[in-house]
Amino acid sequence: MIDEFEFEPPAAAFDPLGVMLFKALQVIAFLFFIALLAIKTHDDEGKVDPKLEFMITVSWPDKHPDDIDMFVQDPLGNIVWYRRRETGFMVLDRDDRGGLNDFIMVNGQKVLSPIRQEIVSLRGIVAGEYIVNIYHFAALTGQPVPVTVKVEKLNPKVQVVHYDTVNVDHGGAETTAVRFIMDKAGNVTEVNHDQTSLVQMLNKRYRERKAG
Repeated sequence: MIDEFEFEPPAAAFDPLGVMLFKALQVIAFLFFIALLAIKTHDDEGKVDPKLEFMITVSWPDKHPDDIDMFVQDPLGNIVWYRRRETGFMVLDRDDRGGLNDFIMVNGQKVLSPIRQEIVSLRGIVAGEYIVNIYHFAALTGQPVPVTVKVEKLNPKVQVVHYDTVNVDHGGAETTAVRFIMDKAGNVTEVNHDQTSLVQMLNKRYRERKAG
């Protein structure tokens, strides 16, 4: 006889061993998933933002009071510097003023930064010659300052194409740290140190605009 309580088959008997095995399989599956996430995170650590093609870094001794500036010219004649922080594919990501106002804000408080470093990134490829100049804007110590210049190609993997140290010894001193030629694929085909003044070039352009 079928009554209102017999429209569904009776429930199977409770099996505690089966439940324990099922829970154990769930735990194993969860741990396997966590392991996969950890492996993926580890693989991603060495990757570089694909929007960046090159990074040019200028650094000098920590806590040094002198102000060192970087000027970079691309093959089109664009020059990036502290008064024009973005032009073409070039961006001055960090302008360091030595001991002057070099701080970061932490919980609303100014914390002096010991790092002395300027960074220019290239966000695209323009074939031709790039010029990297160092300018000793403010010489407060009266002593030569060792300045390290590093040029890195970031894609498809990080590759140092230039690394050297130059000395600047007085305010107003300018030196060409490196010139490098890049092909259409972004490969550096030549590196040299032929000297030229980007500061004088900027002054010339300013006078021409003012006269015109």
